[in-house]
Amino acid sequence: MTDELKAKTLKVEDLIEYQEGSVVSREIIRKDTGTVTIFAFDKGEGLSEHTAPFDAMVQIIDGKAEITISGNKNVLEKGDMIIMPANDPHALKALERYKMVLTMIRS
Repeated sequence: MTDELKAKTLKVEDLIEYQEGSVVSREIIRKDTGTVTIFAFDKGEGLSEHTAPFDAMVQIIDGKAEITISGNKNVLEKGDMIIMPANDPHALKALERYKMVLTMIRS
């Protein structure tokens, strides 16, 4: 985390910008115990199915996403959150441009 972010009130959606045809990420916190990363997905962009060894919480801060966990599709919009369990396959797709906060807790 850079000093510019510490101990200040921030608008999360302003910490990252959309880029046409891309997925953009910015790590906010990195500790041995976990990370907090913000992402911006352009419409139609996504992350293919994969697994992670830790539980992860996704919070949608703008737009609309489809998050598939173990084959179950979930549509999330601004203000929604979902927990992706450790080792369960998951994929993300932008139904429209969206921004999210990903919090991963190591155990």
